[in-house]
Amino acid sequence: MPIITKISVQKNNVERYNIFLDGNYSFSVDEEVLARFQLMKGKELSELDITEINYEDEIRKGVNSAIHYLSFRMRSEREVRDYLKQKEYPEPAIQEVIHKLYQLKYINDVEFAIAFVRTQVNTTKKGPSVLIRELKEKGISETNIDIAMKEYPMDAQLSHATALIEKTIKQNQKLSERSLKQKIEQNLLRKGFSGEMIQMAMNEVTIEKDEDQEWHAMIEQGMKAHRKFQKYSGYEYEQKMKQTLYRKGFSIELIDRFINEYEK
Repeated sequence: MPIITKISVQKNNVERYNIFLDGNYSFSVDEEVLARFQLMKGKELSELDITEINYEDEIRKGVNSAIHYLSFRMRSEREVRDYLKQKEYPEPAIQEVIHKLYQLKYINDVEFAIAFVRTQVNTTKKGPSVLIRELKEKGISETNIDIAMKEYPMDAQLSHATALIEKTIKQNQKLSERSLKQKIEQNLLRKGFSGEMIQMAMNEVTIEKDEDQEWHAMIEQGMKAHRKFQKYSGYEYEQKMKQTLYRKGFSIELIDRFINEYEK
């Protein structure tokens, strides 16, 4: 059997050691693996010993790599697994690394999910279905998602939804009332709010426009439509204008008023 003839500290990593067998470099190990297997000059190693040492060292490297990855922020188990796969660690080693990380309390999917929801609620206006989808993408189980989503109560959802409605109104004052309501519903659905929550939030905010506001919106959209269809005339012009402005949510009466006043 080969004999350890030399052990030297690596220049770039003082926690790793180069192992020389029968005068030639054979492999390197972590300091913890060196101590566990009691590697020292003069010790004989079988092929089975070397295989076991390299496997344990692979796990040790995986743990160190995962801890470094986790040092930037909390991660779910799946995120850590995907990271180790990208680093090309073998699956058996990854499984052992994950087991050790749980033992060392470096990963915990319940705590991760709770912290994730809290952060999203405090820093974004995302609705619950978006958060649930993102948690699923991170590999969080349904049970843990249910626990975490308790951090997003109905009153917080309503507050976020109404804030988004107010922002949408402010940014879209030139839309008709009907188009504005449609845009609000589309935005909130895309953000992950339920239809029930959207209706609750819309009841909290004044969306209805008075006659003057709707007329000013009519003028704005009407002039845009006119610039688009001014090459037409007569019946064809009026039909294209009416079709376009009706799709934008204006009443037939208001559209006729605009066309008549513009023609005058």
